[in-house]
Amino acid sequence: MRVLIVNTSDKKGGAAVAAHRLTEALIKNGVKVRMMVMEKNTDALYVSETGSRVLNEFRFVWERIVIWVNNLLSRRHLFAVSIANTGIDITKTQEFREADIIHLHWINQGMLSLKDIRKILSSGKPVVWTMHDMWPLTAICHYAHECNRFTTSCGKCPFLKLRWSNDLSRRVFHRKQRMLDGQHICYVAVSSWLARNAQASALLQGQRIETIPNTLTCDKFTLIPQAEARKKLSIKEKHVVVFGAARIDYPIKGFSYLCEALRILISQKGFKREDILLILFGGIKDEGILKTLPTPYLYMGYQKSEQALSGIYSAADALVSSSKYETFGQTLIEAQACGCLPVSFDGSGQADIIRHQENGYLARRLSAESLAEGLQWAFTQDHSEEKRASLRSEVIRRYSGDVIASKYIKLYEQLSRKEV
Repeated sequence: MRVLIVNTSDKKGGAAVAAHRLTEALIKNGVKVRMMVMEKNTDALYVSETGSRVLNEFRFVWERIVIWVNNLLSRRHLFAVSIANTGIDITKTQEFREADIIHLHWINQGMLSLKDIRKILSSGKPVVWTMHDMWPLTAICHYAHECNRFTTSCGKCPFLKLRWSNDLSRRVFHRKQRMLDGQHICYVAVSSWLARNAQASALLQGQRIETIPNTLTCDKFTLIPQAEARKKLSIKEKHVVVFGAARIDYPIKGFSYLCEALRILISQKGFKREDILLILFGGIKDEGILKTLPTPYLYMGYQKSEQALSGIYSAADALVSSSKYETFGQTLIEAQACGCLPVSFDGSGQADIIRHQENGYLARRLSAESLAEGLQWAFTQDHSEEKRASLRSEVIRRYSGDVIASKYIKLYEQLSRKEV
């Protein structure tokens, strides 16, 4: 059995990291796997880069131009939606011809068009599509927020400036319907919350939907004694909080909720400003947001090394995810693998990972006050090495490469035998 995993990148973004980790786990478990990407950022021999770099850039720009024009020349929400109007025909590649199973992940920004996906489906090869956001189940948006029009036929899209029944979202919805007409895809949601949305989608009616979480390369995220980790980072504060994202100031990540929660800890919960340190990692477009922080902070920038991330997580008492939505929450299990308690909003994918006040804290959705209560809870928990090791053990038991790879191998075998 040969599997071809397809993702826009092999390292850039959360979906790329998840797809790459799965590829490694499957290889380790004896599956013949290739990964095909439009943008290769690693030197892994099992990753193939496809398409011309010049044409790939053109495809990326062309899709944005079409969205911009259809949105009355407004740049607002320009990257919150995708229409897959252009892409690469991977069915002509040797990797595709040799594959028995085609496994799609995040394929936007010029990797695959809807026509390209239709060609893949028409080949007769079984197709698995792991959903890392909501785009496969909506017309154009990656996160639907409070909108549920994907349960009917989209249209009047809140991401578009001109909202009417036959707007861009409705037209792309119909194109996706034609893409799927008479074809079957096994969709995999990375959380039960995402699976429920997929089951409610008008597009995915009649399609098979499974739930399999992302995997973690547990041997790369190590548990370091907290005192040792703090000494290495020269940390002397009593309480340490970590917050990380590909882009920290992206609105959906909810950085303002974290800032407000820290203010509440100081103004209402009796914590001293100088006793709390916030460690930040990831990209920031507008560093002015750091001026809004009420506590000392340490900004670490992008962190590509799992070893460096292990040191950051191990030094902290709590990892905060204040995202408005998370389809899964990879930083949560990374933190737990390093003995750090996650504090996150309830209401989306995080609820699969966190058992409230056992291995983390689920705050009321979009409540900074509840988030502050979660941090207060995390600060007062047992942070002994024994307790931290038990957090790691659970991650290994639930999300290790062997565990998740076995679930996908079972799925591949069922599809190979044409079991719907």
